[in-house]
Amino acid sequence: MDWKSLPAFLAVARSGSLRAGAEQIDGTHATLRRQIEGLEAQLGTTLFRRAAGGLTLTAAGRRLLPQAIEAEAALLKGFSAVKGLDREASGRIRLSADPMTANYLLAPVLADFAVLYPEIEIELKLSYFLDSIAKDETDVSIRHVLAVEEDAVGRKLFPLSLGVFAARRYIDAELPNAGAKGKGLTWIGYGEVPEMQAMIAATQFPNAHVRHMVADPQMHLHLARAGAGMTFLPNWVPSVFPEMQRVPGTQLDQRRSTWILLHGGLRRVRRARLLVDYLSSALLERRAEFIGQ
Repeated sequence: MDWKSLPAFLAVARSGSLRAGAEQIDGTHATLRRQIEGLEAQLGTTLFRRAAGGLTLTAAGRRLLPQAIEAEAALLKGFSAVKGLDREASGRIRLSADPMTANYLLAPVLADFAVLYPEIEIELKLSYFLDSIAKDETDVSIRHVLAVEEDAVGRKLFPLSLGVFAARRYIDAELPNAGAKGKGLTWIGYGEVPEMQAMIAATQFPNAHVRHMVADPQMHLHLARAGAGMTFLPNWVPSVFPEMQRVPGTQLDQRRSTWILLHGGLRRVRRARLLVDYLSSALLERRAEFIGQ
């Protein structure tokens, strides 16, 4: 059944004419007539008797009227129950981010957000894989990517700089004794990952030994902090871990950018907009640390 015909039927039954009914529901005379005729065709019966003075209900129409009024009341009750919910600062919102960003940058931000908006609940998913917004796997996503390929509402914040980092004590002890093109130095590697192998080859240290194979970027950070070698890390790392230093002479890779993506269906949902705005402001405050020099 086409539910658009229900308010059309009720408007004509209450007003007695197509024109007056159209004014009640802010429609047109022609649209209302099509909806009534369509409803009669679906039901296989005539609902209104047409006369010079207007339209009156047939026996079938009179029998349908109380059921239609009851259905209308149920719908209005449902509308009232949910009206405005998406405008309120309450409810749950799903957020996905990579563990590095979440653990070291987002935790205090989300804690402050929770104080400001105690009725909003965050369902946080940490993963280095990208949760799909299009497939409804997440509502809001923080990503550091070369390009955004999903159909989502995106807010590009700034470039994310990746650099070659190591512990200061490792740099002080090992770099002065390094041979040609980094011979004698150590990379913390990711294994057979062509992109990372190409990035290593493009540095001043292509001859440094890729000694370790670790898939987890966070473990790269902790190994480097412990003096195990060099690795690629976000430029903000020294602001959180001052014992870390960018290896002198190395360049920053700024091909990626930091984005905040929002499910298109939530763009008018207040709790989602509040979270996106708050995250954007908090990350933009650290813009210089992300970009570097």
